[in-house]
Amino acid sequence: MNSRQRVLTAFGRAEPDRVPINYMANPDIDRRLKAHFGLAADDAEGLRQALGVDFRGVGAPYAGPRLHAERPRRRVDPEWGRVTRWIEHGAGGYWDFCDFPLRDADEETIAAWPMPSPEDYDYSGIAERCRAMGRYAVYAGHAGVPDVINATGMVRGMEQVLIDLLTGDGAGLLLIDRRLEIQLEVLRRTLEAARGGVSFLWLGEDLGTQIGPLISPQVFREQIRPRHQRFIDLARAFDLPVMIHSCGSSSWAFDDFIAMGIGVVDTLQPEAKDMAPAYLKRRYGGRLAFHGCISTGGPVAFGTAADTIADVRATLETMMPGGGYCFSPTHALQDNSPTENVVAMYDAARQYGTYGKG
Repeated sequence: MNSRQRVLTAFGRAEPDRVPINYMANPDIDRRLKAHFGLAADDAEGLRQALGVDFRGVGAPYAGPRLHAERPRRRVDPEWGRVTRWIEHGAGGYWDFCDFPLRDADEETIAAWPMPSPEDYDYSGIAERCRAMGRYAVYAGHAGVPDVINATGMVRGMEQVLIDLLTGDGAGLLLIDRRLEIQLEVLRRTLEAARGGVSFLWLGEDLGTQIGPLISPQVFREQIRPRHQRFIDLARAFDLPVMIHSCGSSSWAFDDFIAMGIGVVDTLQPEAKDMAPAYLKRRYGGRLAFHGCISTGGPVAFGTAADTIADVRATLETMMPGGGYCFSPTHALQDNSPTENVVAMYDAARQYGTYGKG
């Protein structure tokens, strides 16, 4: 099988030749892995090949004007106006969202907030990139599409977004719907430009904490589900499967996902409530495929290489039977993960993830 066939077979809840493999990582561990394999710092494709990754992404880069001005000691997203500041920690650092320029904004202010046009994206190279990656499982979208709660919280603040969803606040819902309308049209044009070269659509919405739901099922069904359904319907129009990313304890929403037309769930943090691999496989294995399960807060970060291998083997033994599983970290591998653990993780996936072999 090539990678595209392998992934689509797993998405169809059947057994491919081996478990498909994916990779996501923060910058420092990514840099260290490239150095480990003797690759140039910008050789992302070389690293994917070294790890045996079956997935590739395609999208339309933003080519429009800067809509939001730079600010001192901040990084400002030119498209959406998200503001971040650099936070140092023991293993490196990250850009954290701050200031929340639309936290107290009313409908008039939100209606006037600069946002990109679908015309501001460059679709010209998509078909060629899809052709070049034709043997891989090529996805459009990512975990930030439509991502109602998180992405809105980046400019409005998480607390206010949750209040907006609970109360039906007109300003907050307008902000959500303006952004989603743009995202949906950009995706539509991306899929049209791909000319059949996309294998699946990747969506996202974080719905859980470590111990339970982030929002109630009622709020999900009233506010989130109808907005996601438009993206799933778009995928259906192009005859594409849908995978959705959702952090934390999110299996409470899986029956809704199935009813909406979602076939694959991503992230699958095993330490969160009702997210253990055995639980997911037993309850949903006949109706969903899975992508994830290798915790970025587990042995790969805090154990030894031997611990990491044992965790990978246990996960594969649970999730592989009957097919329907793609090997992936639950999130981007974090900078506190030792290089040798990550290398062991992917070596184990290739060694023990082949069907018909022990």
